[in-house]
Amino acid sequence: METIISKAATLLEALPYIQRFRSQVFVVKYGGRFMDSPDEEERNRVACDIGFLEAVGINTVVVHGGGKAITRALEAAGAKAEFVHGHRVTDAATVQVVDRVLSCEINPEIVKAIQRFAGKARGFAGTDIFRCRKFSRPNENVDLGFVGEVVDVSVEPLRECIRRRITPVISPTARGNDGKIYNCNADIAAAKTAIALKARRLVFMSDVAGLLRDAKDSATAAIESGVEKVQFVDGRIPHSVLLEIFTDAGVGTEVVL
Repeated sequence: METIISKAATLLEALPYIQRFRSQVFVVKYGGRFMDSPDEEERNRVACDIGFLEAVGINTVVVHGGGKAITRALEAAGAKAEFVHGHRVTDAATVQVVDRVLSCEINPEIVKAIQRFAGKARGFAGTDIFRCRKFSRPNENVDLGFVGEVVDVSVEPLRECIRRRITPVISPTARGNDGKIYNCNADIAAAKTAIALKARRLVFMSDVAGLLRDAKDSATAAIESGVEKVQFVDGRIPHSVLLEIFTDAGVGTEVVL
């Protein structure tokens, strides 16, 4: 009986948030090593949460990563992953692998996972949504190849999904002004998407315990209070998205822009 009462209390705690956020747009950046977990249940937790958000009338847009899967695919092809300042060096051959893994493998898997939990989802290759410029660092003579920075978001296909209560799932690739495919940072792509859609919230899912001053010490997570804008949550915690959004305490870090 106590367990049942506790569940009822949790639902009642969530009710004001459900009422407040109904019909609002949330952008979720889905990334982190937990995406590669051998535990299917762990991988599907996000899909379950997104299905719940759909059910209570919150419009969710997902931008996903996939760096580990790209590295594995490159290694299987006999290529070596190379990084400069945290950015993957992406030549013409590498960007084809990146596009295949992100848009043709990971993206459909996430869509199918959401559908398994009775959600509606549609996958988009980032090249159909994002436009980018070639990434460069001022005062650094480094050529990363086909690495781009998202500068524009085609919002109409996303808004059409939202009108139909369908969750768009977008890979972090983009089309450059030269018409070529570029590999982009998924965090920036998610942020640009949230801005373009005037989203109520932007949630970054990673594999650390929120926003940390010391990434090696989860005790340094600092929860900011105030206007809810950007949230960092640990995707390894079961249903961390729902706990952060629909409970008073939350489980991650809120940042006021």
